[in-house]
Amino acid sequence: MKTNLSSQITLTRIPQKYYRPDNAFDYSVLTRLEKVPTTIYESVEEGSLAVAREIAAQIRKKQDGWEKFVLALPGGRSPMNIYKELVRMHKEEGLSFRNVVIFLEYEFYPLPQNVSGILSNLKEDFLNHIDIRPENIYAPDATMPKEDILAFCNKYEELIYQLGGIDCMLLGIGQASNVMFNSPGTISSSRTRLVLLDAASKKEASRRFPSVEGVPSSVITMGISNMMKAKSVILLAWGDDKADIIGKTVEGPITDTVPSSYLQTHMNAKVVVDLTAAYSLTRISHPWLVTSCVWDKKLIRRAIVWLCQLTGKPILKLTNKDYSEHNLGELLALYGSAYKVNIEIFNDIQHTITGWPGGKPNADDSTRPERALPYPKKVIVFSPHPDDDVISMGGTLRRLCDQDHDVHVAYETSGNIAVGDDEVIRYCEYLRDVSDKYIPNGSAIKEKAEEIIHYLRYEKVENGEPERKDVLFMKGTIRREEARHACRYSGVKDDHVHFLDLPFYETGQVKKNPLGEADKDIVKAFLEEVKPDEMFVAGDLADPHGTHKVCLDAVLAAIDEVKEEEWMKNCRVWMYRGAWAEWEMDHVEMAVPISPEELRHKRNAILKHQSQAESAPFLGDDERLFWQRAEDRNRATAELYRQLGLASYEAMEAFVQYIPL
Repeated sequence: MKTNLSSQITLTRIPQKYYRPDNAFDYSVLTRLEKVPTTIYESVEEGSLAVAREIAAQIRKKQDGWEKFVLALPGGRSPMNIYKELVRMHKEEGLSFRNVVIFLEYEFYPLPQNVSGILSNLKEDFLNHIDIRPENIYAPDATMPKEDILAFCNKYEELIYQLGGIDCMLLGIGQASNVMFNSPGTISSSRTRLVLLDAASKKEASRRFPSVEGVPSSVITMGISNMMKAKSVILLAWGDDKADIIGKTVEGPITDTVPSSYLQTHMNAKVVVDLTAAYSLTRISHPWLVTSCVWDKKLIRRAIVWLCQLTGKPILKLTNKDYSEHNLGELLALYGSAYKVNIEIFNDIQHTITGWPGGKPNADDSTRPERALPYPKKVIVFSPHPDDDVISMGGTLRRLCDQDHDVHVAYETSGNIAVGDDEVIRYCEYLRDVSDKYIPNGSAIKEKAEEIIHYLRYEKVENGEPERKDVLFMKGTIRREEARHACRYSGVKDDHVHFLDLPFYETGQVKKNPLGEADKDIVKAFLEEVKPDEMFVAGDLADPHGTHKVCLDAVLAAIDEVKEEEWMKNCRVWMYRGAWAEWEMDHVEMAVPISPEELRHKRNAILKHQSQAESAPFLGDDERLFWQRAEDRNRATAELYRQLGLASYEAMEAFVQYIPL
C-alpha cells in the first residue's frame, strides 16, 4: 500500500535550477531578494533527513571534544520527521545522545493533571527512544505555583548561560509568524516569560487538546532574545499554508509584526522548507524577476495573471510595452508579440469554464474540461468530513444532480469530535422529552439521554482522555443526519449517501492514527462497488498531518490499486479545495460558474450542518462562518476571471485534475 501519494502531487513543475542551482553564482542571482539563507527541498522527508544529519554531525563534533551539545526544541508537527530520523540513527547507526542537553522552548501553563503537555509529547515521540540522560532534559514546570514563575524563568535563562548557551535551536513557525509563542508585536529583547494566549493562539494550539476551551490560558516560552543568542537557528516550514509567512520572513522587512523576520539579523540562521512552503519566494513564484525562465503553459499563465493584476488590465489589453517593462520580454521573444501571447492564454483560461461539470452530452468536448460521454455519469464525491462536499463544491454538486448524473456522496470520517457538547445536550434533551410524551413509563432511551446530559453538564473533565463512546455515537449521529439532510436538499438520493467511517479517525481524540490498510480497503471496496466515471476528492495539501490529507491519501492509495481496471482507466478524478483557499489560477483546469440562485442554494445546504455553525470547535483562525468563507472564496474566483477579461459570474468553484501516478 502506498500511504503518501498526495505528497507526490506536483501541480507546478518547478525546474530544479530554481531551488537547486548548479553553482554559487546562479544561487546568488536567484536568492538576491532573500535575506535569510534558505534551502528548499522537494519533500518534507528530504528536508527533515538533511536537518537530522546536520544535527547529528554537530552532536558528534561536540562528542569528539568531550563537550556538551545544547539543543533547544519546539513542540508542534514540523520537527516530527527529524525526531524519527534521529531515533533511527541512534538505533541503527549508534548515534549517542549522552552529551546532549535539551531545553524545551515552551510549555503550556497551567496543565491539569493527566493532560499531556509539550514535554510529555516530546518524550513519547523522541526522548524516550534515545539514550539521553534524564537530568539533561530541561523544561518549564507546568504545575508550579504562579508566584514561582518569574524566578523559574530567570533560573531557566541562567541554566542556559551556565551551559555555554544554545548550540542549535530548532524552530517551527505559525501562520501569524509567531516563533515559539512570540506573537506579532513581540520586541526583540523579550526573554523567557509567561505569555497569555490570545484567541488566535488558542485556536492554533487546540489541535493538541480536546477543544479550544481545553487549551490552558497561558504558556511559558523563550523569547526573541533567546533565539538571537543561539549559536545556530534552523527554522522549519512545510506545506503551502506556510508559504505566505515564509515569504514575509525571508524577503519582507524586519518588523515586530512578523517576529520571525528578526532572523534576518542573526549571524547563523537558516530556513529549511519544502517546495510548497517555498511557493511565495520570488525565485519560485515569480522567477522572471530574478532569472531567465523555463517557460511552460502554467508558468506563462501565472505570469500573465500577475501582469494583469499589476497593470490593472485584462489579458487582451496587454501591450508589448507592458511585457518589456515588467521583466517578461522573454515571452515576446518566444511568441513574437504581446497579441499572440494574449490570445493563447485567454483561450486557455476561457476553456476552463464549463457549466457542465459532468460533461455536456451531444456536444463537441475537444476544448471542454470534462468529456461528453458517457452520459449520464456515475459520480462519486468524496468528502473528508460530513460537510466538506457542500462547503467546497456545493454548487457543482447540485448542478451534477440537476443534470441527471448518478451522484454518490461518500463521507470518509464521522467528524464526531467537531461537535460541541452543548449540541449533544440539546439533542439528548429532545430525546428525553419525546420519551416522556410517548413512553410515559420510562425507557432505555430516556435513561441513556439523561445519563449523557448529566455526564456532560456535571461530570466531564477535559483531561486529554478519549471521549466516551456513547457521547461519540451521539456526536457522530448528529453529523450524519445533518449530512443526509444537506445531500437531500442538494438533490442526492438517500441511498446514494454513504458513511465510510474510516478507522484512522475513530480515536475519540484530536490526535488520529496513521493511515492503515483497513482505511484503504474500505475506500477500494466502495470504488469497486460503484465503478464511477468521475470522482471529486478534497485536494487540500497544506496540512502535512491533517484529516483532509489522510483522507486524500486513502483515496489515492485505493486508486493506485485499481488504476489498471478498465473502468478506472476511463474515470476522471478532480480535486477541489476547502473553505480556506482556492486553487491558484495557473493550476485551475475546470471552473464551474454559480448563479446567484445557486449560491443561495449552496449557502442553505451548508446551513443544514447546524452543529458546525458558530459552535464548531475547529473553525480555525478565520472568524467568518463556513458559508461566508465559501461565498467569499467563490466570488473572489469569479472576480479574478472578470478582471482577466472573461465573462462575469456571481461565483465560481475551481478544480484541478489528478492523474494517477
